[in-house]
Amino acid sequence: MSRIRSAATLDRRTFLTATGAVGAATGLGLAFGIGPDRAAQAATVTPGPAPAAPVPVDAPAVPRAPYARGTTLGDVATPRGSGGYRRLADGPAWDRVVRAELAAAHGGRDRRRTALASFVQFTDLHLVDVQSPLRYEYLRAETASAWRPQEALSVAGVVSLIERVNALPGGPATGAPLSFVMTTGDNTDNNSKLELQWFLTAMSGGRITPNSGDPRRYEGVQDSGLKLFWQPDSALRDADKKLGFPQLHGFLDAAIRTVHSPGLRLPWYSTVGNHDSLPGGCYAPADPFWTELATGGRKLETLPAAEAAKVWKAVKDGLDPKGEDFKRLLKAHAKQARAVTPDERRAPFTRAEYLRAHLDPAHTGPGPHGHGYTAAHLAEDRLYYTFKVSDDVLGISLDTTDPGGHYTGSVGDAQLRWLERTLKANEKGDRLHVLVFSHHTSKTMNNTRPDPARPHEKRHGGAELVELLAAHPRVVGWINGHSHKNDITAHGSFWEVSTASHIDFPQLARVIELVDNHDGTLSLFTTLVESAAPHRTDFTDLSQTGLAALYRELSFNAPEARTDLAGTARDRNVELLLKRR
Repeated sequence: MSRIRSAATLDRRTFLTATGAVGAATGLGLAFGIGPDRAAQAATVTPGPAPAAPVPVDAPAVPRAPYARGTTLGDVATPRGSGGYRRLADGPAWDRVVRAELAAAHGGRDRRRTALASFVQFTDLHLVDVQSPLRYEYLRAETASAWRPQEALSVAGVVSLIERVNALPGGPATGAPLSFVMTTGDNTDNNSKLELQWFLTAMSGGRITPNSGDPRRYEGVQDSGLKLFWQPDSALRDADKKLGFPQLHGFLDAAIRTVHSPGLRLPWYSTVGNHDSLPGGCYAPADPFWTELATGGRKLETLPAAEAAKVWKAVKDGLDPKGEDFKRLLKAHAKQARAVTPDERRAPFTRAEYLRAHLDPAHTGPGPHGHGYTAAHLAEDRLYYTFKVSDDVLGISLDTTDPGGHYTGSVGDAQLRWLERTLKANEKGDRLHVLVFSHHTSKTMNNTRPDPARPHEKRHGGAELVELLAAHPRVVGWINGHSHKNDITAHGSFWEVSTASHIDFPQLARVIELVDNHDGTLSLFTTLVESAAPHRTDFTDLSQTGLAALYRELSFNAPEARTDLAGTARDRNVELLLKRR
């Protein structure tokens, strides 16, 4: 049985540096049967080529694999009753499914396999300042996705997810220590400096007050008196209460109360999404109008249904990437906009500000410094990089947001060529297995609108990226989000793993483990986890934990919420076989 090395060789370190690798991750090497003491020792972070090494953390005791408690292999939040507002409770687990489209499943592999990588994916956290004037809740008359009743509790929900990951004793399939967490974009919702601060503080640890504008009170659609939105503190018979939503005295005061995040106990890396890069998640950046709107004192909350329909179609179809129609609409309805407290912290952040915030030592937490990004990325205005997943696995984080606008994605020619060079260099060098991370899925990379900063650069879509990755046999997985849906696709020689969001029900993250079966095959195990909040809610419990539980239940009951986001059993807890190349 092979032993995984605890430190990279000089050649590998040279390769990683040459291809732009940053950060450090745990060197796995865990064969089955390793004892808890040695496993905890192996979990200590090994310094890499990042500007500063991660801070070693104490890992929970690692059990002998496998285990189910604390994951959806144990139980899953499940609705009770029928019709109207439904309460959640503990429900039956989701079983693990073996998928053998890319390689045969040989007997006895569970006794032979060795862990090569073990980590967690967060995606589409959407930490949201619900009081920002940049939001377009007024489109709820046309689409339920424009505003969700759970959004005011996003910070409490994300902190509860961090608590869950901190409590996991290792990979559920292998027991190998978890090496890191990767976020695959849309960590923020409105491209807001304040939301970015909340995200970085939640991940690295600290106190967050999820409020903007007036520090003494909430100013948003949920105290507007408009029946279009759930008014939790009011007796008003709004549209959501007619569906069974409760009246909860003190909800809004609790929603803006300070939340404490313990921060992740693991190193973590960041991948950028369209809501991180583009105002409103879809408009070309660097327009002073969006800054003026976001930081100003007027917030539009309602529109006539016909106008809402027209605007939503333009957003959905990408007909207004610069937001010119939106600007005209907002100016035309300025008198109907509500007066709110201005707040400069709501300003959209630039790419440079995004990078500087990640590089701020105050946000290093357990490391690595920069969370994948370095000063070189800031100097080069570059948001893609490589990093060391383990001694046997190379990670590649891509930037799939199109700066030209719209919520679908693509990659520029320079990034695609860099990716191709990186994959070729790996095959000529250490021949590490490769995991690729991005925000967009292959199905949602169809936006080839030119980058305003590079108007002559060609943009490339998902089909081209699949073709490139399939041409390099060391690529074993492409891990992404964006669609808010669990969806796993076989692409000839590698698996594409898309994971649901943590703002829409069922609010999940995914543990991913890569193993060598020592029979000519590899397996990618994926196991979904919920936050640490209890499945059952108590409407009188408005504590931080109670709000996190309510966050999940409200998301299930959100009017017109999609019911297919959990995916099928083949997209959830799975073993994905592929040939070892």
